[in-house]
Amino acid sequence: MKAIVTLLAGLLLGLAPPVTATPGEVPVGGTLREARLNGLTVPPAKLSSFRGKPLIINVWASWCGPCRAEMASLDKLAKRYKGKPFKVIGISTDDYPEKAYDFLERTGIGFENFIDARLELENMLGANRLPLTLLIDAQGKVLVKHYGAKDWDSLETRQMIARTFGTQP
Repeated sequence: MKAIVTLLAGLLLGLAPPVTATPGEVPVGGTLREARLNGLTVPPAKLSSFRGKPLIINVWASWCGPCRAEMASLDKLAKRYKGKPFKVIGISTDDYPEKAYDFLERTGIGFENFIDARLELENMLGANRLPLTLLIDAQGKVLVKHYGAKDWDSLETRQMIARTFGTQP
């Protein structure tokens, strides 16, 4: 009971509880390890197959309201740049792949999506809160981790992405 009161008091005062790293989490500045990506809307792939070009990875779940809210802006961003100068992919943490797939079908989300049923990627990326979006450089180095929903196609965000990757907004 004391822990709940402490948590509620902290939230009321605007203090976020400390967030612990996930098992095997790669921090900002670290390089992602190899991992198998189980296809949800595309065939399976290896994480290393995306090396050579900057990558935006969005970790989401169909039951997550903020995740669903930002998906349209990620899709607009992916369509705006058509894979140049970076690629956008999604990784669902849903326990039931059919729920994630149904959400993508219903909303018409077009960028590549994978499913992480074994939590390997969720842990490596640090997805202890959703949504999580990471900006990864061409060599697999984690440059940015953003927790929470965002309008990924806004001019301000596109400028932040351009500064991070050294590209045009």
